[in-house]
Amino acid sequence: MIPTESLLLALKFIVAGSIFFVWVVRYENIIKEFESYGLNAQLRDFVGILKLSSSAMLFSSDTKVVMLGALIITILMMAALVTHIKIRNPFRKMAPSLTLMSFGLFIAISNA
Repeated sequence: MIPTESLLLALKFIVAGSIFFVWVVRYENIIKEFESYGLNAQLRDFVGILKLSSSAMLFSSDTKVVMLGALIITILMMAALVTHIKIRNPFRKMAPSLTLMSFGLFIAISNA
């Protein structure tokens, strides 16, 4: 069985790496996606700053900071999931936000 600390660290890297990849490496796709959903640039940039900042918080030595970062990610992923449902995206487009939401919640609970 994988020790909980190793699992948590792996999940933190998966969450942070995924967010970095989508919001930095593939930022052009984010621009197109937000435009296609009718969401403005200010909201897009605010969400990006929150996601990147929160993913950095996952690596703090302070468990309260880790929990806050994980909860913010969880809430943002819930909002993303609701948006995908509202615009009737197929499940394959919802899966990443559902997965990261679950990972964020697990990280938050593990640091409570």
